Amino acid sequence: AAGAVVRRAAAMHAAHVAFPPAALPATSVEAVTQARVEGIVLGAYRFTRYKKDESGAVQSVTLLAGGNEQQRHVEEGQKRGVLFADATNFARDLVNEPPNQLPPTRLAEIASEAARKAGLKCSVLDEDAMKALGMGAILSVGAGSDQPPRLIVLEYAPPRARRSVAIVGKGVCYDSGGLNLKHTDLEWMKGDMAGGAAVIATMKTLPALRPPVRVLGIVAAVENMPSGKAVKPGDIVRAMNGKTIEINNTDAEGRVILADALAYAAQDGVDEIIDLATLTGSAMVALGCYAAALLSNDGELASRLLDAAARTGERLWQLPLYDEFLEDMRSQVADLRNSGGRYGGAQKGAIFLREFVNGKSWAHLDIAPTAFLEKDEGTGPYLPKGGTGYGVRTLLTYLSGVA
Repeated sequence: AAGAVVRRAAAMHAAHVAFPPAALPATSVEAVTQARVEGIVLGAYRFTRYKKDESGAVQSVTLLAGGNEQQRHVEEGQKRGVLFADATNFARDLVNEPPNQLPPTRLAEIASEAARKAGLKCSVLDEDAMKALGMGAILSVGAGSDQPPRLIVLEYAPPRARRSVAIVGKGVCYDSGGLNLKHTDLEWMKGDMAGGAAVIATMKTLPALRPPVRVLGIVAAVENMPSGKAVKPGDIVRAMNGKTIEINNTDAEGRVILADALAYAAQDGVDEIIDLATLTGSAMVALGCYAAALLSNDGELASRLLDAAARTGERLWQLPLYDEFLEDMRSQVADLRNSGGRYGGAQKGAIFLREFVNGKSWAHLDIAPTAFLEKDEGTGPYLPKGGTGYGVRTLLTYLSGVA
């Protein structure tokens, strides 16, 4: 509702907006204020970096408290709401950047700068470092582009951390489809790095929230382009964990780069792994633009993520991950192939990823339905056309309570 108010105010060219006190018990004021602030900041979002005229935006919003007994709760809710919404808008900005301005190397620079400001550890693996680790999967996808791939590794490590979680993002900064060239909607393919954007945005916000859990953020950043150097249908590549992959569709590249990123996370010794990726059109066919898909090998982890998503309003729907789906991902000439038959595409993509987590507790969020909207058609008035920042608030909510 707050997002709708701010959008309406902007349409009316209102510069200032005020909200009355929440008529609720003091114990509920903080949560309601957080939700209001998130709606306000998210609803007011506009990507205007490349526009000459930036007029029409709301300049200030005032939240009125109901008395001294509410003031502290309002301030805490406001602080948390701004953190969550600013992180989401940071991810939106990354997704909305034109691809000529955001190659993998630039995404790595932005992540490094964000880490420096937030006090996170950061390392960026270049082609030589990835080759030394045996990351033939991500290197194969990046081979067709003049823009080199990068593996971005961020770490939030508080003292006396009780658990360790890896969040892994697909960062395809532009996806042409490779030699299996896409035929339509190429202008939207800058959004194929939305999972990586969500991971970076989440990581940069964790020090301000101070959850007692170690978090490793990993983003596999590449461009998927056709050229004489590009990976070809029929090629076989070897991932970091030693498994071989037959490439039978170069436009199923996201799972290939995630194979190395997930294997890297698994060898770190984390307790659980969560990945976010605009992975399949099948998830979009199943869920429209109204929910992301969740697939997991751990029912308890899936339940906790569903709860976190419900609390933020980011819709998440669990799909089954039957072992039978793996049969269609087996290759006659390699351990796996990167694309199966037509049906159950979201599940087949997910079960391919499961082969690279080394038995760790793992959940996959296929955010293809919700990460990028081609028009204002999402599940709330705070969702803009373009990048939505989906997953950031779910991850922050989950990581705040996981310990």
